[in-house]
Amino acid sequence: MTDRIPIKRALLSVSDKTDLVPLARALIAADAEIIASGGTSRALQAAGIEVTAVADITSAPEMLGGRVKTLHPQIHGAILADTSVADHAADLEANGITPIDLVVCNLYPFEATVAAGKPAAEVVENIDIGGPAMIRAAAKNHTRVAVVTNPTAYQTVVSALQNGGTTLEDRRRLATEAFAHTGRYDTLIHTWLTGDELLPESRLMAYERVNHLRYGENPHQRAAIYRRAGTTGWAFEVTQLQGKELSFNNYADTESAWDLVNRLSSPGCVVVKHMNPCGVAHRDTLHGAFVAARDCDPLSAFGGVVAVNARLDEATAKEMSEMFLEVIICPGIADEAAALLAAKKNLRVLVAPPPGGAAVEVREIDGGALIQETDPRRTIPDDWKVVSKAQPTDDQLEELRLAWTVTSHCKSNSIVIVQQGAAVGIGVGDQSRVGAAERAVDQAGDRTAGAVAASEALIPFRDGPDALAAAGVVALVETGGSRNDQEVIDAADEHGMVLIFTGMRHFRH
Repeated sequence: MTDRIPIKRALLSVSDKTDLVPLARALIAADAEIIASGGTSRALQAAGIEVTAVADITSAPEMLGGRVKTLHPQIHGAILADTSVADHAADLEANGITPIDLVVCNLYPFEATVAAGKPAAEVVENIDIGGPAMIRAAAKNHTRVAVVTNPTAYQTVVSALQNGGTTLEDRRRLATEAFAHTGRYDTLIHTWLTGDELLPESRLMAYERVNHLRYGENPHQRAAIYRRAGTTGWAFEVTQLQGKELSFNNYADTESAWDLVNRLSSPGCVVVKHMNPCGVAHRDTLHGAFVAARDCDPLSAFGGVVAVNARLDEATAKEMSEMFLEVIICPGIADEAAALLAAKKNLRVLVAPPPGGAAVEVREIDGGALIQETDPRRTIPDDWKVVSKAQPTDDQLEELRLAWTVTSHCKSNSIVIVQQGAAVGIGVGDQSRVGAAERAVDQAGDRTAGAVAASEALIPFRDGPDALAAAGVVALVETGGSRNDQEVIDAADEHGMVLIFTGMRHFRH
């Protein structure tokens, strides 16, 4: 007993005509009848391949400018019939319908039309109706009918023709791909219709696997990287010059570093460990920026991810090569720098475009998801309010903006201390605000004299400013909005410290 079903009659209706003619010739060589619609029929006839037009099957002309051509019982009855059911067989015979064993269909180029910026009327005309109906009908009836939606699967058909027909396993796999194809298509249409609405009543998401990863955050977790349909990003346009495959953790850390470094003045450098910055700096030279970023916390920088926002030069590459790093990502690289780093075979060196930024963040929870607008993590100096008696200098404001940018990329609670264009102390992920301040001070050591600091959210008690001031920090920027704001302001004034409220927080969990 075999589950192979011969392909005696095939319906071809494709927008993407890649490898269409070789497939049709293989069908003809196997004595299969080909039915084709519209442009597909014309393309095959131009190649000298004998086809039966859909209109000849339905005895109905295409109408409404091509909107209606395959929506007919002679087509859908031939696809949907379960020939093992007596009533179905009787209906086919009564209506003179011959079953279709194969449907090859891909859809109007809706995605490309949107991407090209075409007017709405043209976009609407590229919403396929007949195609999804045929694909879904064939996929539903996959116990008998094979459906192919991608030219990369044509070889499955060719092999089936050579081996007596498609297997149930073939048809089930192709049906799975078909429903993914139409689901993705509907998702793109829904996304276009909802436009800029961040939180629509329904949010459809389609992801396409790009690569399996060796494992997830831990070796016992399986993982893969997916691209969201209709979008792209640095991770999918990156050029990897050398090194091992990127791991799950490499991607996560690199995303964090690449986003932050592209918000800094150039030349700038960020070192990230476990998705938190452990070094950030901008300098007159990239070499100087890397050294300053590394020296914020050299211990944590070991085995970290380094991102720079200027072309990587030989001197900086040489400095980087003298320590163990997992990933280096940059917008460009000098030939000499690439050659020098090539000696470190396991080091991943990436050249990538700047990140575009996602509109929303999705966090899966049990049975659902939390979806929020992505925090732009922007600095709005016009909204900043000096609440202390001491007034900031221009240099201090520049340093405070850097500290504020860095702390917005840190897991809460965080305190970042900045001195002369570089983070020198980063207290991150602490359960208390004063704990984060004390850790930042400890890390900064003797580099706190005259430094500035930032807190990504409000400071609830004066113990935080007291700890910073005792270490020599002279200016602090925080959200404000605590019931104890006046206590914190009084503490700043006692220490002669500049205190600024932003009115905006950057919690990050």
